[in-house]
Amino acid sequence: MYDVSVPMALVDYIPVLFFGWAAVLLQRDLYGKMPKYAFACFAAGTIDIFTAGFLKATWKLLYGAGICDFRLLNSMFLPTQSLGFLLAGLGIVLMLTAGRKKTLAVAPPPVFSGSMLFISMMVLGLGAVCTGLSVLAARMKKHSAIALFVLSFLCSMGMGYLSSRDGTSAAVNWIEQGVNCVGQGAMLCGVLVLHKAGLRDLKNEI
Repeated sequence: MYDVSVPMALVDYIPVLFFGWAAVLLQRDLYGKMPKYAFACFAAGTIDIFTAGFLKATWKLLYGAGICDFRLLNSMFLPTQSLGFLLAGLGIVLMLTAGRKKTLAVAPPPVFSGSMLFISMMVLGLGAVCTGLSVLAARMKKHSAIALFVLSFLCSMGMGYLSSRDGTSAAVNWIEQGVNCVGQGAMLCGVLVLHKAGLRDLKNEI
């Protein structure tokens, strides 16, 4: 049994909408700067992330309202969002490294089991997104945006820790949603700083 209420579910839509707004701005601003394959990865990844968050919030709403326990919407959250972050991060990295002739040796893939595979994908992808955006912010001399992206990353790591706690507790869920709102709000604010500073018009010197 989960201690989930309708107000809690409605609040859970807030960080999802924050992320969706930030993702749309980034897709519009970065479209002309990314190779098509990089943009395809980034767009697919951000859509996956938004979809995963939206569906989990919908599961909470259905559960909290006593309509049904649509478990698939909850269970698909981690793999869908993890794949999304991995793709979005890959798109950012491909944008930043496009045109470089130097290639790096590929290390043998690590072996994961259980949910660690998805958690590792999420951390790597989110780290790549926040790092890549911070690189762009540094080039635009918008250090406040860097601080916001770092805060967003730290909040997401905090979410990872909280998700390992008692997921059925209302208190833990409220704390989790508060941290998520702060994290996605910071991401949105950082993206807005870059957008208003002319990210779309930034010369492609990457």
